[in-house]
Amino acid sequence: MSKSKQLFEQAKTVMPGGVNSPVRAFGSVGLDPLFIESGKGATIRDVDGNEYIDYVGSWGPLILGHAHEEVLDFVSQTAAKGTSFGAPVELEIRIAEQIIKMVSSVDMVRMVNSGTEATMSAIRVARGFTRRNKIVKFEGCYHGHGDSFLIKAGSGALTLGEPTSPGVPQALAEQTLIAGYNDLASVERLFNQHGVDIAAVIVEPIAGNMGVIPGRADFLQGLRRLCDEHGSVLIFDEVMTGFRVHPGGAQALYGIKPDLTTMGKIIGGGLPAAAYGGKKEIMLQVAPAGPIYQAGTLSGNPLAMAAGLKTLEIISRPGFYEALNQKAQHFFKEIEKFIAQEKLPLSLNYVNSMGCVFFKDGAVSGYADAVQSDTEQFARYFGALLGRGVYIAPSQFEALFISAAHTPEQLDFTLAQIQEVLMKIYK
Repeated sequence: MSKSKQLFEQAKTVMPGGVNSPVRAFGSVGLDPLFIESGKGATIRDVDGNEYIDYVGSWGPLILGHAHEEVLDFVSQTAAKGTSFGAPVELEIRIAEQIIKMVSSVDMVRMVNSGTEATMSAIRVARGFTRRNKIVKFEGCYHGHGDSFLIKAGSGALTLGEPTSPGVPQALAEQTLIAGYNDLASVERLFNQHGVDIAAVIVEPIAGNMGVIPGRADFLQGLRRLCDEHGSVLIFDEVMTGFRVHPGGAQALYGIKPDLTTMGKIIGGGLPAAAYGGKKEIMLQVAPAGPIYQAGTLSGNPLAMAAGLKTLEIISRPGFYEALNQKAQHFFKEIEKFIAQEKLPLSLNYVNSMGCVFFKDGAVSGYADAVQSDTEQFARYFGALLGRGVYIAPSQFEALFISAAHTPEQLDFTLAQIQEVLMKIYK
């Protein structure tokens, strides 16, 4: 029995399902999870000594790769002064200023500890600001595990085949209106019926939790127009896409300014940190400046602020995104070309350094398309790649991430493995 298997059996006696987040359990691919011992650059090593090229990157945060020396040095220097104080530190100001500099729609920021906390807080602020109760979310979009969001959710909930969750009060579920992603007409119908009661529309501008599905420009522009017309708050959930697809987030790619933005993953540099921010008139309603309460003992803790600030500083350097996107787009275009040449029943969506191969013929532009994917074939694909030293997310409905640490040789090796595995599956 492998050491990973032994540890998993041990973990199941003390943690639900043996993990602290469901998709890590490898349940949808019929395997036992790897227990990771270390990572460096674009590779990870499990407790059995097996090495893998990593395209999960801690589910998105590690745009610089594992154990980046500048980040580690700054975190180490910060830790030597103390790990947490529950009091203001200068690093909080510096990272807030950096975020505001990079994301043009954000005037003020509140740091929190997770993407879920950021989205939950943004919804509360939107409800408090508008004095309305209903929110609009989209089928297949995942905004964390807050009660308001576990209605037709993506990501882990979709992987487990449970788009809703027990424990969500019916009364709260009734305040969540569901629309179709990339389907503006479905949103217009909801506003026609409930416009005076809708506090906010929350959307992933590029959905990354039912696979990677870019929002269409006219769809996102339409959301901006509807929110303006009805006095609702437009929230872009950029926990995944923020600082990933563009230094200013997906909103900079589309040229759309939301009222509030939620951010996470990359802004923690691999440590637990997230944020929500936006227009000053809205953010000044947050306590202690205003009456809308939200707090957190470890929010803005020095270690996470250090890792996040150093990461944001590095990715802001000239040429960073050009180099990252050039190699990522070459990688995805090679997959795209191979799928077309071999006439495989697959679809590929990607935006800069994040992408997803869907085991489905034809375009994938929303939840109804994504759920037609052949998850059994994906499981075969995942297992075969893992056996060849390539680690991707253990779910059809998650993104593949390329980091600055991936070398051309690693990417070429991965392309060769993908091509060989797909040929074995389909030929």
